[in-house]
Parts: sequence; C-alpha cells; structure tokens
Amino acid sequence: MFYLSLGWDYLKTYMKIRLAYRMDLLVEILSDLMFQGVNLFFLLVVFLHTQLLDGWTESQMLFVYGYFMVPYGIFNCCFNLWNFTERYIVKGEMDRILTRPAYNLTQLALENLDPPSLAGSVVGLVIMALTWPSAGLEFVWYDPLVLVLLVLGSIMVYAGIYITFTAISFFTDAPTGILPLVWNIQNYGRYPVTIYNRAITVLLTGILPFAFVGFYPAAYFLDRASWGHIALLTPVVGGVFFGGALAFWNFGVSRYRGAGS
Repeated sequence: MFYLSLGWDYLKTYMKIRLAYRMDLLVEILSDLMFQGVNLFFLLVVFLHTQLLDGWTESQMLFVYGYFMVPYGIFNCCFNLWNFTERYIVKGEMDRILTRPAYNLTQLALENLDPPSLAGSVVGLVIMALTWPSAGLEFVWYDPLVLVLLVLGSIMVYAGIYITFTAISFFTDAPTGILPLVWNIQNYGRYPVTIYNRAITVLLTGILPFAFVGFYPAAYFLDRASWGHIALLTPVVGGVFFGGALAFWNFGVSRYRGAGS
C-alpha cells in the first residue's frame, strides 16, 4: 500500500506538471506515435515487394510488431532511466535518492515515469486486434490471461537487460555508449528470428534475449504447435534476467560512495 500510494502521488505530480504545458505533452505523444509509424511503414513497404518473408505473411509480421509495442511502451513508462549516469551519478542526485525510505530503484522508476509512452502500447493492442482475423488466428478463452503473462515476462526481460547495463554506472561515471547499442539490438526482436542467421538468433535468444519481447511470445498465438513451448518460457527468462539485474544493481549501490565535493 505504501508503494501504491507513493506511485499515485508521483503520477499526480507528473500530470500537474505536464498539463501546465499541454501542447508539449501532445507533441511528445504524437512524436512517439510518428516514430512507431515510420517503423510500421517500413514493414509495409517490404511487403509491397513480396508476399512472404521467410514464410511469414504481412498480417503475421504486423501482429508480431503490434505485440512488440505493448511491453515496450509499458517498459518505457516505468523504467525511463536513460539519463541515469548524467543526472544521478555525475550530478550526485543518487545521494538524495538513498536518503529516502523507499527502495532506491522503485523511487528512480517513479521519479522518471513517462505515461505518454503508454500510447504506443495502446496502438500495439489495436494492431494485434486488427490483424488477428486476417492472420487466421484461433481464439481460446484463456488467451487474454496468457497475453498478460507473456507481456509481464517481456517487460521483465526489458527491465533485466537495461537495469544491468544502467548499473554499470556505479563502477564508472564515464558514458560507455552501451545503451544506444543495446537499444538498436532490441529492434531485432520485432521480427521473426527465423529470418536471421544462427549467430543473431543465439544472441537474441540467450545473451540479450530480445526475441522474448517480440517474436517468441507473439508466435504463441501465431503457431502454438511450433512455438508455444518456447513462448511460454518468456516469464521464466524474464524472471531470471530481472532477478539477476536486481542483484547486480544492489551490488552496485553497495559500492556507491557518493558524488563527493
């Protein structure tokens, strides 16, 4: 209840600040949607020149992309720590975080909430709903429950990977440039891994498992017989990476000695 109350207070504060400049908020939402729209347009252009991409139809590819947008939007809303090194390590704001009673990572997440990112998740759900009939997918009564479980697993995969790389800042205050590279790699997860070579497939499945934030869980609905067994591992993979990330984060916090004078 303490954290729910804290989250609600942070959300109210965020909305009061952003609604003071409504046009800025609207522009941010529209820019995020336009960015996703460009990626979607690229996918549509590809299918102007071919009917199948390694056996996958346009509707199936769009369904995977729609799923990819759902956990990505929620993750961006709740774990918006892109400027962590500059703001909290170099400028010393981590000292302020550690003097408060809430768990430091939770407070960082709440302090950097980005609700406009949820617009992308809504669009992703719409894309999934629109492509469901054209992709010829069957519907089972428990599919919504499975979808929620898979999305939660995908969010934990995102959080696990990015929290791990963010925690490196506790050991060096110099920007490493790793996060932009990881961000580019994550985009491979919105396409079927079958279109990549073996090395990239291994990378996206076991090392930086971004295939579990897009293709694998979406493939559960596209072809349950072929991909269902690996798709249902999404919450397991998410739990392992998220648990490991928290352990590494806590270790980094224990090594933190403040910004100094």
